[in-house]
Amino acid sequence: MKIQRELGVPPRPDVPPVYTRRAGWQAVRGDAAWAGRSIGFVPTMGALHAGHEALLARARAENERVVLSIFVNPTQFNDPTDLAKYPRTLEADLALARSYVDAVLAPEPEELYPDAYRYRVTENELSRRWEGAHRPGHFDGVLTVVLKLFNLVRPTRAYFGEKDWQQLLLVRGMVQALLLPIEVVPCATVREADGLAMSSRNRRLAPADRARAPEFARALRESPDAPTAAARLRAAGFEVDYVEDADGVRMGAVRLGDVRLIDNCRLPAAR
Repeated sequence: MKIQRELGVPPRPDVPPVYTRRAGWQAVRGDAAWAGRSIGFVPTMGALHAGHEALLARARAENERVVLSIFVNPTQFNDPTDLAKYPRTLEADLALARSYVDAVLAPEPEELYPDAYRYRVTENELSRRWEGAHRPGHFDGVLTVVLKLFNLVRPTRAYFGEKDWQQLLLVRGMVQALLLPIEVVPCATVREADGLAMSSRNRRLAPADRARAPEFARALRESPDAPTAAARLRAAGFEVDYVEDADGVRMGAVRLGDVRLIDNCRLPAAR
Protein backbone atom coordinates (compact mmCIF):
# COMPACT_ATOMS: atom_id res chain seq x y z
CA MET A 1 0.00 0.00 0.00
CA LYS A 2 1.30 3.45 -0.93
CA ILE A 3 0.83 5.01 2.53
CA GLN A 4 2.48 2.00 4.15
CA ARG A 5 5.54 2.34 1.91
CA GLU A 6 5.82 6.09 2.48
CA LEU A 7 5.91 5.66 6.28
CA GLY A 8 8.18 2.63 6.18
CA VAL A 9 5.60 0.40 7.88
CA PRO A 10 6.45 -3.32 7.46
CA PRO A 11 3.70 -5.54 6.04
CA ARG A 12 1.60 -7.59 8.45
CA PRO A 13 0.00 -10.42 6.46
CA ASP A 14 -1.88 -11.96 9.37
CA VAL A 15 -5.59 -11.29 9.77
CA PRO A 16 -6.25 -9.35 13.00
CA PRO A 17 -8.72 -10.77 15.52
CA VAL A 18 -12.12 -9.07 15.65
CA TYR A 19 -13.75 -8.63 19.05
CA THR A 20 -17.51 -8.12 19.18
CA ARG A 21 -17.88 -8.62 22.95
CA ARG A 22 -16.40 -6.51 25.72
CA ALA A 23 -15.39 -9.52 27.79
CA GLY A 24 -13.33 -11.10 25.04
CA TRP A 25 -11.46 -7.90 24.33
CA GLN A 26 -10.89 -7.09 28.00
CA ALA A 27 -9.30 -10.51 28.54
CA VAL A 28 -6.85 -9.79 25.72
CA ARG A 29 -6.15 -6.24 26.86
CA GLY A 30 -5.29 -7.54 30.33
CA ASP A 31 -2.88 -10.16 28.99
CA ALA A 32 0.82 -9.84 29.71
CA ALA A 33 1.52 -9.54 25.98
CA TRP A 34 -0.12 -6.10 26.06
CA ALA A 35 1.25 -4.93 29.40
CA GLY A 36 3.61 -1.98 29.19
CA ARG A 37 3.24 -1.67 25.43
CA SER A 38 2.50 1.62 23.71
CA ILE A 39 -0.94 1.38 22.10
CA GLY A 40 -2.21 3.46 19.21
CA PHE A 41 -5.96 3.66 18.78
CA VAL A 42 -7.98 4.68 15.72
CA PRO A 43 -11.74 4.95 16.40
CA THR A 44 -13.92 4.81 13.28
CA MET A 45 -17.44 4.08 12.10
CA GLY A 46 -16.12 1.84 9.33
CA ALA A 47 -16.49 2.41 5.58
CA LEU A 48 -12.73 2.87 5.64
CA HIS A 49 -10.86 4.80 2.96
CA ALA A 50 -7.38 6.19 2.39
CA GLY A 51 -7.92 8.85 5.05
CA HIS A 52 -8.44 6.16 7.68
CA GLU A 53 -5.49 4.24 6.26
CA ALA A 54 -3.27 7.26 6.89
CA LEU A 55 -4.36 7.28 10.55
CA LEU A 56 -3.66 3.56 10.87
CA ALA A 57 -0.27 3.86 9.20
CA ARG A 58 0.79 6.63 11.54
CA ALA A 59 -0.46 4.69 14.56
CA ARG A 60 1.50 1.65 13.38
CA ALA A 61 4.67 3.69 12.94
CA GLU A 62 4.44 5.27 16.41
CA ASN A 63 3.24 2.41 18.63
CA GLU A 64 3.95 -1.21 19.54
CA ARG A 65 0.29 -2.20 19.30
CA VAL A 66 -2.53 -0.75 17.19
CA VAL A 67 -6.26 -1.10 17.84
CA LEU A 68 -8.99 -0.14 15.38
CA SER A 69 -12.62 0.24 16.37
CA ILE A 70 -15.46 -0.06 13.88
CA PHE A 71 -18.75 1.05 15.39
CA VAL A 72 -21.59 2.98 13.78
CA ASN A 73 -22.58 4.97 16.84
CA PRO A 74 -26.35 5.51 16.99
CA THR A 75 -26.17 8.35 19.51
CA GLN A 76 -24.39 10.76 17.15
CA PHE A 77 -27.00 10.61 14.40
CA ASN A 78 -29.84 13.12 14.47
CA ASP A 79 -31.62 11.57 11.51
CA PRO A 80 -32.57 7.86 11.71
CA THR A 81 -32.51 7.73 7.91
CA ASP A 82 -28.90 8.90 7.90
CA LEU A 83 -28.04 6.18 10.41
CA ALA A 84 -29.75 3.54 8.27
CA LYS A 85 -27.93 4.71 5.13
CA TYR A 86 -24.48 4.75 6.69
CA PRO A 87 -22.42 2.13 4.82
CA ARG A 88 -21.47 -1.07 6.64
CA THR A 89 -18.49 -2.65 4.89
CA LEU A 90 -16.79 -4.80 7.52
CA GLU A 91 -15.05 -7.26 5.20
CA ALA A 92 -13.59 -4.49 3.04
CA ASP A 93 -12.59 -2.57 6.18
CA LEU A 94 -10.70 -5.56 7.56
CA ALA A 95 -8.92 -6.03 4.25
CA LEU A 96 -7.70 -2.42 4.34
CA ALA A 97 -6.74 -2.53 8.03
CA ARG A 98 -5.04 -5.91 8.23
CA SER A 99 -1.56 -4.59 7.46
CA TYR A 100 -1.67 -2.14 10.35
CA VAL A 101 -3.63 -3.45 13.32
CA ASP A 102 -3.28 -6.00 16.09
CA ALA A 103 -6.93 -6.03 17.10
CA VAL A 104 -10.29 -4.77 15.85
CA LEU A 105 -13.21 -3.87 18.10
CA ALA A 106 -16.54 -4.20 16.30
CA PRO A 107 -19.12 -4.32 19.08
CA GLU A 108 -22.88 -4.38 18.92
CA PRO A 109 -24.60 -1.30 20.43
CA GLU A 110 -25.63 -3.13 23.61
CA GLU A 111 -21.97 -3.88 24.33
CA LEU A 112 -21.10 -0.18 24.47
CA TYR A 113 -24.43 1.01 25.87
CA PRO A 114 -25.41 -1.41 28.66
CA ASP A 115 -27.08 1.60 30.31
CA ALA A 116 -29.63 1.80 27.45
CA TYR A 117 -28.33 5.30 26.57
CA ARG A 118 -29.13 6.87 29.96
CA TYR A 119 -25.67 8.29 30.64
CA ARG A 120 -23.74 10.61 28.38
CA VAL A 121 -20.84 13.05 28.25
CA THR A 122 -21.84 16.66 27.64
CA GLU A 123 -19.79 19.72 26.80
CA ASN A 124 -21.88 22.87 27.08
CA GLU A 125 -20.03 25.51 25.07
CA LEU A 126 -18.05 24.54 21.96
CA SER A 127 -20.37 21.60 21.22
CA ARG A 128 -23.29 24.00 20.67
CA ARG A 129 -21.61 25.95 17.87
CA TRP A 130 -21.18 25.17 14.16
CA GLU A 131 -21.86 21.45 13.80
CA GLY A 132 -23.57 21.35 17.16
CA ALA A 133 -26.00 24.10 16.20
CA HIS A 134 -27.12 22.10 13.16
CA ARG A 135 -26.95 18.67 14.80
CA PRO A 136 -28.18 19.05 18.41
CA GLY A 137 -26.80 16.35 20.68
CA HIS A 138 -24.37 15.08 18.05
CA PHE A 139 -21.26 15.80 20.06
CA ASP A 140 -22.76 14.34 23.23
CA GLY A 141 -22.95 11.08 21.30
CA VAL A 142 -19.42 11.44 19.94
CA LEU A 143 -17.81 12.24 23.29
CA THR A 144 -19.76 9.53 25.08
CA VAL A 145 -18.73 6.74 22.73
CA VAL A 146 -15.13 7.97 22.50
CA LEU A 147 -14.83 7.96 26.30
CA LYS A 148 -16.27 4.43 26.47
CA LEU A 149 -13.81 3.25 23.83
CA PHE A 150 -10.92 4.99 25.59
CA ASN A 151 -11.87 3.14 28.78
CA LEU A 152 -11.87 -0.19 26.95
CA VAL A 153 -8.71 0.30 24.89
CA ARG A 154 -6.64 2.39 27.34
CA PRO A 155 -4.48 3.73 24.52
CA THR A 156 -1.25 5.64 24.73
CA ARG A 157 -2.21 7.68 21.68
CA ALA A 158 -5.47 8.19 19.80
CA TYR A 159 -5.54 9.37 16.19
CA PHE A 160 -8.14 11.74 14.75
CA GLY A 161 -8.38 13.37 11.34
CA GLU A 162 -8.38 17.16 11.05
CA LYS A 163 -11.31 17.07 8.62
CA ASP A 164 -13.57 16.75 11.67
CA TRP A 165 -11.94 19.81 13.22
CA GLN A 166 -14.57 20.60 15.84
CA GLN A 167 -14.67 16.96 16.91
CA LEU A 168 -10.89 16.97 17.30
CA LEU A 169 -11.05 20.05 19.53
CA LEU A 170 -13.78 18.53 21.68
CA VAL A 171 -12.06 15.18 22.11
CA ARG A 172 -8.82 16.90 23.02
CA GLY A 173 -10.71 19.09 25.49
CA MET A 174 -12.43 16.07 27.06
CA VAL A 175 -9.12 14.29 27.53
CA GLN A 176 -7.71 17.33 29.30
CA ALA A 177 -10.82 17.95 31.39
CA LEU A 178 -11.15 14.34 32.57
CA LEU A 179 -7.41 13.95 33.18
CA LEU A 180 -7.05 11.02 30.81
CA PRO A 181 -3.44 9.86 30.20
CA ILE A 182 -3.89 9.80 26.42
CA GLU A 183 -2.17 11.80 23.70
CA VAL A 184 -4.64 12.96 21.05
CA VAL A 185 -2.77 13.03 17.73
CA PRO A 186 -4.22 15.22 14.93
CA CYS A 187 -3.66 13.96 11.39
CA ALA A 188 -3.89 16.02 8.22
CA THR A 189 -6.95 15.68 6.00
CA VAL A 190 -6.43 13.26 3.11
CA ARG A 191 -7.95 14.44 -0.16
CA GLU A 192 -8.94 13.02 -3.50
CA ALA A 193 -6.87 14.11 -6.52
CA ASP A 194 -9.41 16.88 -7.22
CA GLY A 195 -9.21 18.25 -3.67
CA LEU A 196 -12.39 16.78 -2.18
CA ALA A 197 -11.79 15.69 1.41
CA MET A 198 -12.08 11.93 1.70
CA SER A 199 -15.24 10.81 3.46
CA SER A 200 -17.35 7.69 3.60
CA ARG A 201 -20.25 9.90 2.53
CA ASN A 202 -18.62 10.70 -0.82
CA ARG A 203 -19.69 7.34 -2.22
CA ARG A 204 -23.32 8.42 -1.84
CA LEU A 205 -22.93 11.47 -4.09
CA ALA A 206 -24.80 11.38 -7.40
CA PRO A 207 -22.41 11.71 -10.39
CA ALA A 208 -23.34 15.34 -11.07
CA ASP A 209 -22.92 16.23 -7.40
CA ARG A 210 -19.59 14.40 -7.21
CA ALA A 211 -18.36 16.50 -10.14
CA ARG A 212 -19.42 19.68 -8.32
CA ALA A 213 -18.12 18.66 -4.88
CA PRO A 214 -14.46 19.80 -5.22
CA GLU A 215 -15.69 23.40 -5.37
CA PHE A 216 -16.38 23.08 -1.64
CA ALA A 217 -12.70 22.93 -0.72
CA ARG A 218 -11.74 25.54 -3.33
CA ALA A 219 -14.31 28.04 -2.05
CA LEU A 220 -13.14 27.62 1.54
CA ARG A 221 -9.51 28.00 0.56
CA GLU A 222 -9.73 30.79 -2.03
CA SER A 223 -12.39 33.15 -0.64
CA PRO A 224 -11.24 36.23 1.27
CA ASP A 225 -13.78 35.72 4.05
CA ALA A 226 -16.46 33.31 5.23
CA PRO A 227 -19.50 35.17 3.81
CA THR A 228 -17.86 35.28 0.38
CA ALA A 229 -17.15 31.55 0.55
CA ALA A 230 -20.77 30.84 1.49
CA ALA A 231 -22.08 32.98 -1.36
CA ARG A 232 -19.75 31.28 -3.83
CA LEU A 233 -20.96 27.86 -2.72
CA ARG A 234 -24.63 28.81 -3.00
CA ALA A 235 -24.00 30.15 -6.50
CA ALA A 236 -22.42 26.79 -7.39
CA GLY A 237 -25.52 24.89 -6.29
CA PHE A 238 -24.62 23.92 -2.73
CA GLU A 239 -27.03 24.20 0.18
CA VAL A 240 -24.91 25.85 2.87
CA ASP A 241 -25.42 25.03 6.54
CA TYR A 242 -22.60 27.30 7.67
CA VAL A 243 -19.20 28.72 6.81
CA GLU A 244 -17.36 30.25 9.76
CA ASP A 245 -13.86 31.50 10.56
CA ALA A 246 -12.52 30.81 14.05
CA ASP A 247 -9.04 30.61 15.57
CA GLY A 248 -7.27 30.56 12.23
CA VAL A 249 -9.48 27.89 10.67
CA ARG A 250 -12.32 28.23 8.17
CA MET A 251 -14.97 25.53 8.67
CA GLY A 252 -17.97 24.71 6.56
CA ALA A 253 -20.82 22.28 6.12
CA VAL A 254 -22.82 21.93 2.92
CA ARG A 255 -25.32 19.63 1.26
CA LEU A 256 -25.38 18.22 -2.23
CA GLY A 257 -28.62 16.35 -2.73
CA ASP A 258 -29.16 14.32 0.42
CA VAL A 259 -25.44 14.11 1.25
CA ARG A 260 -23.95 16.41 3.87
CA LEU A 261 -20.24 17.24 3.65
CA ILE A 262 -17.92 19.03 6.06
CA ASP A 263 -14.45 20.44 5.48
CA ASN A 264 -12.06 23.08 6.75
CA CYS A 265 -8.82 24.81 5.89
CA ARG A 266 -6.22 26.88 7.67
CA LEU A 267 -6.50 30.59 7.03
CA PRO A 268 -3.43 32.16 5.37
CA ALA A 269 -2.07 33.77 8.52
CA ALA A 270 -2.30 30.42 10.31
CA ARG A 271 -0.67 28.27 7.60
